Amino acid sequence: MPTSGVCMSIINARHKKNGYGSTDNPERFLTQDFQQLKQYCAGRRVRFIDDMFPPDRRSIGKELMNPSDMARVVWLRPAKISPNPSLIVDGVSRFDFGQGIVGNCWFLASIGALTFQKHILAQVVPLDQKFDEEYCGIFHFRFWRFGRWVDVVIDDKLPTIDGRLIFVHSKDPNEFWPALLEKAYAKVCGSYSDMNAGTPAEALVDFTGGVHICIELSKPPPNLWELMYRAAKSKSLMGCGTPQGETSANTVLPNGLVQGHAYAVTGVKQLNSRGQVVNLVRLWNPWGQGEWKGDWSDQSPLWKTVSPEDSQIVVGDDGEFWMTMEDFCRFYSDLDICCLCPDFLDGSTSCHWKTSSYDGRWVAGTTAGGCMNNFDSFWTNPQYRVNIDQMLNECASQQGEKNMLVSLMQKPDKRNRRLVQNLHIGFSVFEVNMTFIAQKGKFPASFFARNPPVAQSKTYMNAREVMEFFTLKPGEYLIVPSTFNVNETASFILTILSKSETHVHENSGSHDHNHDEMETQFSPIDTGADDDHKREFFSQYADKYEEVDAEQLQKILNDKILQGDLKSGGFTVDACRSMVALLDSSITGKLNGDEFVRLWKRIVKYKEIFFLTDVSKTGTLSLTELRNAFMATGKRASDDVLDLLALRYGASSGHITLENFISLILRFDCMGRVFKQLSDGMTLTLRESEWMYISMYT
Repeated sequence: MPTSGVCMSIINARHKKNGYGSTDNPERFLTQDFQQLKQYCAGRRVRFIDDMFPPDRRSIGKELMNPSDMARVVWLRPAKISPNPSLIVDGVSRFDFGQGIVGNCWFLASIGALTFQKHILAQVVPLDQKFDEEYCGIFHFRFWRFGRWVDVVIDDKLPTIDGRLIFVHSKDPNEFWPALLEKAYAKVCGSYSDMNAGTPAEALVDFTGGVHICIELSKPPPNLWELMYRAAKSKSLMGCGTPQGETSANTVLPNGLVQGHAYAVTGVKQLNSRGQVVNLVRLWNPWGQGEWKGDWSDQSPLWKTVSPEDSQIVVGDDGEFWMTMEDFCRFYSDLDICCLCPDFLDGSTSCHWKTSSYDGRWVAGTTAGGCMNNFDSFWTNPQYRVNIDQMLNECASQQGEKNMLVSLMQKPDKRNRRLVQNLHIGFSVFEVNMTFIAQKGKFPASFFARNPPVAQSKTYMNAREVMEFFTLKPGEYLIVPSTFNVNETASFILTILSKSETHVHENSGSHDHNHDEMETQFSPIDTGADDDHKREFFSQYADKYEEVDAEQLQKILNDKILQGDLKSGGFTVDACRSMVALLDSSITGKLNGDEFVRLWKRIVKYKEIFFLTDVSKTGTLSLTELRNAFMATGKRASDDVLDLLALRYGASSGHITLENFISLILRFDCMGRVFKQLSDGMTLTLRESEWMYISMYT
């Protein structure tokens, strides 16, 4: 039987903690093991065919080619395309390849930037792959995908028409690393058509797993050129894009630039021209042709005003060109810088940034409270408490204005990239003042009413990632990531970088929000004053051994004790069997009088809590009401646990009936006792473990 989703989440979290999903031990994408598959093919002397990304129209995808062209596509291995195929010929260069029919200039621009950083390229493209005697038609590539590195296996069948590659193609017909790399990334995205349209930032992050910094060029920082210069020196990858025109078409403007197009930043240089210092940026068009025609373009007379040595940096029409920093900011909309560490921001190499990342989730009804406009629900969003230590003196003196970066990235919920609908996401940072310094668990709505954010993302964006730099003094803070709208479900990664030592923990456990006030509304569980009446009632339904089984318990609960209170037909026999298992200390499969009385008291208590927290008076609990009801029982649970309980016990509408609420709390009680025993050092026998498993999970 396949492992359950919840169990897989736990397994994946443990694997990640143990290094699985790292660059040295990447996760097997779609569970395909490259070495095992290669050995299998070698042992049987067959060429690998990838049934997870088959060489047919499904892998090309929809709306990319018309039916007549699709019918002409033939998938060929490199040896059928070229007489002497090789992965790499004479090293790698941005000039090796040109774009095909898919609109993935953003991806190819990122590859162009990648060719400058050979150590990162070798991480993405394992260079020990060859067309030699061990060749089996199988290759693999590595990408960072939403918090983990994945190893992606492909066969080397490539789509062609009339023997020519229809997607990215190398200028040397014997070189195939660009086409195979593109195919591996298409597999990750779902198909070739799923790579249509994007921004360089997406691929730059997927090539490095590093920090992404986006600079809006309409409002550039005053030290932009110095920043780019340091970024280039620190082995960062850089890409940029031009604004979109009136249509989605890539229109070539009179100045030679292409609207809505991605470019790679391949260099920066400072020159002296006519006694003036000129800051230049070098850009590369992934089309391999089509260049800027303004000042400092290849044919510009301004190159005659510099030294002969400097004029040698201009080459022919290869898609690469120079322009001034001023023109760069004027004609391009944004600059993306991706790096393994943002030390280049202040030019310091002695003080390194510390990075911490956290996986989280917004769940409609429980932890998806929306933005701060939604005062009553904002506090239910995931919360992360951050303690920032004092920086070392040498770091503080070199730090500059900004000392912290926060990035929020949402994870896709679809296999195919083109089907992903990004939500509008953002985050806010609050300083924890002395009034709330001792607060345990989630901060209540009253905290956010009294404390405005000290920093936040500029706006909520429907982007894969939002990030912000800001300055925070040493102290305690609360970071709250959220969607703009309430009740939108999605997973996310929160990444925090700081030069100060930071201590971060997810802040949903041991919730104290209005707990004392809520508990005073409920009477304590009856301690025995009415026990004789309950036992007398029990005797009317018990068998000759003074016990009741699950079927008898079902009739008592549904027809007598909770008659008129149940909304969906009452307790099932299975639910009653679980109750018996939870309280049957003698393990007879039945409840005796004392066990029945204990169960009755709990049911009455939980019923009272249920109806008092059902403020909507629907006879069911919404997921928000469930949180309050859960707290009123005196239980503590993290957001993740509440989300799972809602999924397990809630109806498709998300609401929870009285009988499911009672079952939930009874089982949670049992789990609490087991974990307390384990934390106290007690061990369970095999029989106890099996019985507890049956009672809690059946």
